[in-house]
Amino acid sequence: MEPKTFHIALGSNKGDKFKNLQNAINAIYVKIGTIKLISKVYKSPAFGFESDDFYNCCLVLESDMLPQDVLCVLLRIETALGRKRTEGTGYEARVIDLDIVFVESEIINTDILQVPHPEMDKRKFVLQPLNDIASKFVHPKFNQPVIDLLQACEDESALEHLNVWLKNPKKTFDFSKYNYIAIEGNIGAGKTTLVTKMANDFNAKPILERFADNPFLPKFYEDAHRYAFTLEMSFLADRYQQISDDFSQLDLFKDFIVSDYDVFKSLIFSKITLQKDEFKLCRKLFYLMYKDIAKPELYVYLYQNTERLQQNIKKRGRDYEQNIENDYLEKINAGYLDFLKSQTDFNVKIIDISDRDFVENRADYLWLLGEICGE
Repeated sequence: MEPKTFHIALGSNKGDKFKNLQNAINAIYVKIGTIKLISKVYKSPAFGFESDDFYNCCLVLESDMLPQDVLCVLLRIETALGRKRTEGTGYEARVIDLDIVFVESEIINTDILQVPHPEMDKRKFVLQPLNDIASKFVHPKFNQPVIDLLQACEDESALEHLNVWLKNPKKTFDFSKYNYIAIEGNIGAGKTTLVTKMANDFNAKPILERFADNPFLPKFYEDAHRYAFTLEMSFLADRYQQISDDFSQLDLFKDFIVSDYDVFKSLIFSKITLQKDEFKLCRKLFYLMYKDIAKPELYVYLYQNTERLQQNIKKRGRDYEQNIENDYLEKINAGYLDFLKSQTDFNVKIIDISDRDFVENRADYLWLLGEICGE
């Protein structure tokens, strides 16, 4: 499922209010999705009842969860942080309050969820921080941007911008020491999925192997002996061209580059698939090209056992891959591990993800990020 963009409003007026907001943000990141932006923190008077002042903020969240599931997790986070709802009492003080304001440009009207939030246009303590991070976002019912809704709001509450800053939890993962990270692994290890997620979450430029454009790949799986050399030569040429082109077109707005392959892949696969004389020729051409292209500062190998690889291959459903034999996958794994053990110039991390599912389980994804960027 493609991730959706959510705008979330947060408020607290009991206990350590700033800490409550930060704890909620941390929990949202761990349990729901990536936080793209966090507004300033504002102090505002209680709205609709007499109580202590609130601390309020808003954030932009990306998640592949359904909106009703996001709401359920937000309610669980409120409970975990100490909020106790009292039926029938109307407005009340609260340790934490978490509301979905927008879900992209969707209009949702169910018994448990109304989006856009039906009262947001009347509440300055929502509109002001929302304006910090989404001033041009257009309300799907009113067809007006947030900045216009703020200017038209009749709420005269006095808001005070506090000189404190909430931390985005994704900054726990520091990739700033790398300009280029290569993610490698066997067929079905999840390389492309991980690279796509990392690029989206950490403002990286992705380089994704163009295997789908290779006309020889389906033919190779039908007749490996006949098409192995043609396949490996075409892949080597394309990998060289892609890496060269992408590094010659630097993107100043991206923080680093992450790819779902390294060009050494050509040597590893060709050693398995080619005859000895063909491999010698492939290796000679490889090293002629290799000296001219960028090298990754971090090389990550995602190890998965053969059973998990076969499950992943079946799940993604590419017709030409469905008859790949265990022996072939095991030879590839062995080829990678032998290669990596022989490398003294590479900064290599071999990470066993056989018992992890970073696609379906966000906790596993965060664990994997920690393994990649940790010392």
